[in-house]
Amino acid sequence: MKRLLLTNVMIVLMLVLTACGGAPAAPTEAMQATSAPAEPATEAPAAEGEPIRVGSTLSLTGPLAATGAIHKIVGEIFVEQLNAEGGLLGRPVEWILLDDESVPDKAAALYERLITEENVDLIIGPYGSGNITAAMQVAERYNMVFIHHTGSLTYAYTYKWHFPMWYTGLDTHKTTPDLLFDALDSTGTPPKTIGFVVNQFPGTMFMARGREGDGGAINVAKEHGYEVVLDVDFPFGTTDLSAIAAQVRDADPDFLYVSGLGVDGNTLITAMNALNYQPRGLFVQWPAPGPLAEAGEGAFSVTLFEAHEPYLSKSGAAELNEEFGKRATAAGMSYPVLDVQGAVSWATWQTLTAAVEATGGLEQEAIANWLLTNKVETIIGEMTFDPNNQNYGPDLQSIKQVQDGQWVVIYPAEFAAEGSSIVYSPCGTQVETC
Repeated sequence: MKRLLLTNVMIVLMLVLTACGGAPAAPTEAMQATSAPAEPATEAPAAEGEPIRVGSTLSLTGPLAATGAIHKIVGEIFVEQLNAEGGLLGRPVEWILLDDESVPDKAAALYERLITEENVDLIIGPYGSGNITAAMQVAERYNMVFIHHTGSLTYAYTYKWHFPMWYTGLDTHKTTPDLLFDALDSTGTPPKTIGFVVNQFPGTMFMARGREGDGGAINVAKEHGYEVVLDVDFPFGTTDLSAIAAQVRDADPDFLYVSGLGVDGNTLITAMNALNYQPRGLFVQWPAPGPLAEAGEGAFSVTLFEAHEPYLSKSGAAELNEEFGKRATAAGMSYPVLDVQGAVSWATWQTLTAAVEATGGLEQEAIANWLLTNKVETIIGEMTFDPNNQNYGPDLQSIKQVQDGQWVVIYPAEFAAEGSSIVYSPCGTQVETC
């Protein structure tokens, strides 16, 4: 692990030279700062001087806390290793982390505080599209570089210095459902009917309903020839989906698309189980990985990274997966395996520190301009930011499925786990009578 961050920095600097030369403990309201370990590694000089302060919020409580906890662990690992290897620009790094309680207005107020009262040098985005959208407005007002790991309201993000690490492309409301339905079509027995259950959270509404009637999973499903037999939504933070579960049972679609996040999938599964009903196929947009892996055998989702090849071949990925597993286990997480949430969080830190090292300072415009004109190698792949495409690159997503209690990629084939394939039939378990 000691050489992991040093290796990443070396990769980025090589790219620059080439271009130039040719469930955790409950948090408190107080700031949480990650500082250097007692004994720095011997490979690099000890960090000295005033710390570089990086500010952010995460949803440590509220409906998004199960996923926010993953980002917290990954950030702590990164900062500890960074400091153990000499810090950033030779200075120690301090992470000022606040709890936004899964509330966008709270996130915006806390980023205002981080910038104007805590006087942080750098910021990174929070978890969740609603919080990211709110915080981005603050970053733009103060001309701060804003690298964020899980924002999905792609067309809403017009700030020139926002840098998305949820590498889904600008048209994710089209490409993401199209990828899923291509996977189902590839089985030769795709669904004929489909139902949609949609969280009113901004990102999940965008993914299901598109933009001004354009795209969205509902429209894309129709383009694939699926008949939409259910379209219902629910408020963000809903903890009882019994009424919607009854609607799902009555509609009885061949496939159920839950445009939700966090534990929405689990909440609906619990309600359907109470009715002795199981969907024949289930997709959840952005689930907390552990809870759904436990309760949702056969469930589908999207990903940019899972803990198997070819993903573990990325520099440092295997080591990070091991360290994350130790800490997630200690924190009592039900799924102590690095997945897309942890990986994009790590890539966010990689990208920020690479830009700072490459520019040799903390000047926001210099960092932004470097990111707009250079490539960054990260744990999820090579990042580029196209200003002509609202700083988005291509869609790098794959489709994953819970098989034997583990998330594995099953489509496209080049990213699939060895020996894994899509498990789905519109007949459910009653294939012989379908």
